[in-house]
Amino acid sequence: MGETVPVLKGTVDLLILRALAAAATHGYGVMRWIEEATGAVIQVDEGSLYPALYRLEDRGWVTSDWGVSENNRRARFYSLTTAGRAQLKAESRDFLRFAAAMSQALQVARS
Repeated sequence: MGETVPVLKGTVDLLILRALAAAATHGYGVMRWIEEATGAVIQVDEGSLYPALYRLEDRGWVTSDWGVSENNRRARFYSLTTAGRAQLKAESRDFLRFAAAMSQALQVARS
């Protein structure tokens, strides 16, 4: 595989919301989903992931409950709230507009 790229500020929350829209899971599951969904180009480490999960939970976009992982370990499982789904929709729309504008700007020929 190719090199990983640094995660842009503000995109970790969006990636986590998107991962949890796919399915409720524990933190390691979120990291795995992001890595798989991006072809391992984007990787989020624990030092960024867990503070973001706690922040999203404080904002009411994510909820969590204790459960048992596939490895028979106690783990905190995170899921998206209704407010989180709305936030995901809004942030996705805004990010896609931003990405399209950046792509357009980068393709403009210099005069």
